[in-house]
Amino acid sequence: MPSNRHSPDHFYPKTFRKNITTGSIKANFSSRLAFRLVSSTDSRTILDVQGADLLQGQGHMLHSNGVEIMRLQGALLTGREVESVCDFIGLQRGYPSAMLLPAYGNHYTSAKEFDPDNLDPMFDEAASLIVLHQQGSTSLIRHKMKLGYNRSGHIIDQLERAGIVGPFEGSKARDVLFSDDYSLERHLEAIRKKGP
Repeated sequence: MPSNRHSPDHFYPKTFRKNITTGSIKANFSSRLAFRLVSSTDSRTILDVQGADLLQGQGHMLHSNGVEIMRLQGALLTGREVESVCDFIGLQRGYPSAMLLPAYGNHYTSAKEFDPDNLDPMFDEAASLIVLHQQGSTSLIRHKMKLGYNRSGHIIDQLERAGIVGPFEGSKARDVLFSDDYSLERHLEAIRKKGP
C-alpha cells in the first residue's frame, strides 16, 4: 500500500469499528481524525493517545497529524436547520424552463469558407507562433499570447480554414502544415490575394 505522505491525493476512510484499524493502515495514514468515542482504549487504537473518549460530541473532534493532537470543532447542522434551509430554497422564485445561453457566434457558414478580410488582429502573430513551435493548439496561443480561451479557439479555427493547421483531432494538437516562416509568409500572401 503506498503511503499518503508521498501522494497529493486525499483519501478519507471511515469506520465505526475500531478493530479494523490495523498497524499497516495506521502507518500509511499519518493524519487521523476521531469524534467522540466510548472508551480510552478506542481512542488509543485510532489516535495512539487517550482523549477522544472525553469529547462532548456535537461536532467536537481530535485530529492527529502524527506529531501533535489538535482539538477541532466541526459544523453541526441539526435536522431542523437543514429543513429551514430547504424551505428557504423552496420559497425562491421558480422558472418554467432553463435559461438558454446564447449560441456560439461562428462567423463562417462552413469549414471551407475563409475570409482574409475578417481575420483576428492577432492572426499573423498566432500563425508564426504555431509554425515556430510546430504545435497547433489553442493552449499554446493562450499561454504565449495571453489570450482568452474563446479568442484563441476562434484563431485556431481561422488557422485551419487558412490551411495552416490540420483539422481538430480531439485532445491531440493539430498538425502544423508549414515547417518554416518563409513558406508560411508565401502562403499568407497567396491567400490574401485570391483566397486559399
